[in-house]
Amino acid sequence: MSTFERYLTVWVGLCIVAGIALGQMLPGVFHLIGGAEIAKVNLPVAGLIWLMIIPMLLKIDFAALKEVGQHWRGIGVTLAINWAVKPFSMALLGWLFIGWLFRPLLPTAQIDSYIAGLILLAAAPCTAMVFVWSHLTKGEPHFTLSQVALNDVIMVVAFAPIVALLLGLSAITVPWATLVLSVVLYIVVPVIIAQIVRRLVLASGGEAALAGLLQRLSPLSLVALLATLVLLFGFQGQQIIAQPLVIALLAVPILIQVYFNAGLAYMANYWAGEQHCVAGPSALIGASNFFELAVAAAISLFGFQSGAALATVVGVLIEVPVMLSVVAIVNRSKGWYEAKASR
Repeated sequence: MSTFERYLTVWVGLCIVAGIALGQMLPGVFHLIGGAEIAKVNLPVAGLIWLMIIPMLLKIDFAALKEVGQHWRGIGVTLAINWAVKPFSMALLGWLFIGWLFRPLLPTAQIDSYIAGLILLAAAPCTAMVFVWSHLTKGEPHFTLSQVALNDVIMVVAFAPIVALLLGLSAITVPWATLVLSVVLYIVVPVIIAQIVRRLVLASGGEAALAGLLQRLSPLSLVALLATLVLLFGFQGQQIIAQPLVIALLAVPILIQVYFNAGLAYMANYWAGEQHCVAGPSALIGASNFFELAVAAAISLFGFQSGAALATVVGVLIEVPVMLSVVAIVNRSKGWYEAKASR
């Protein structure tokens, strides 16, 4: 790793502080950037996500996707975590912490709404950022792409029924425009761009040219990640300053949820005999959330000023720092994982 990559957590901390400060100093600028959206999908953030994930997608050779079948155990583990464990464990954690332990510290009228927001956050797995996390753990890129694509297909069918079941609502308004546009912007378009660039580079300079391009683009991905963090915290800086205790309390079940699901997926892959390059991204996909969809669904169901919307925003705020900590755990445990697996 380069010096820049080794100190990534330091840059993340600085960007969090910078985002909150800039959001207070330049509210008009951040309102303007925040308003540049279609169907609740922020276009500047989408552009930064392109810069993050296209270099990772350049590594994918579609001819090799047929080999992903050998990682069927990793795919099975991730699907089980995403759809059979995560939404239900979050409902339990929400009831335990928000509905019981923290109830005296929170506005009584918003308790149920906070829990609903947590469930919405957990009911859809992340679509785009997992490519960044997989890259940082040296994950198998074909497995990551296949798993994300499969989750997107399942999400179209399963998101509304799971949320309806856990929230006790007879009819869920799924923000289809947000869901479809997010998949197109974060998956379809970047994959097409990456494959076109990959073929052009290979045709002109071969594997050496592609390797050189990837090396040059690697810092750009991390800079885009940090810029995204500045924007996200700039957008929500006022919320953090106005309601620090509420945000801190809402973060507790989300943090437990992330580490629980990441650990469960990681160990399940180990017990199933999967390689570390699959176990890493499997754990990260199992732990992360599709926060754009969660925020849009919370606003459409409960309103912009609701506790549900605030709970999903907390998920946005802690997504990058907490997932980087999971990346660090996965990377540092690689020697242990591979030593145990070889026995």
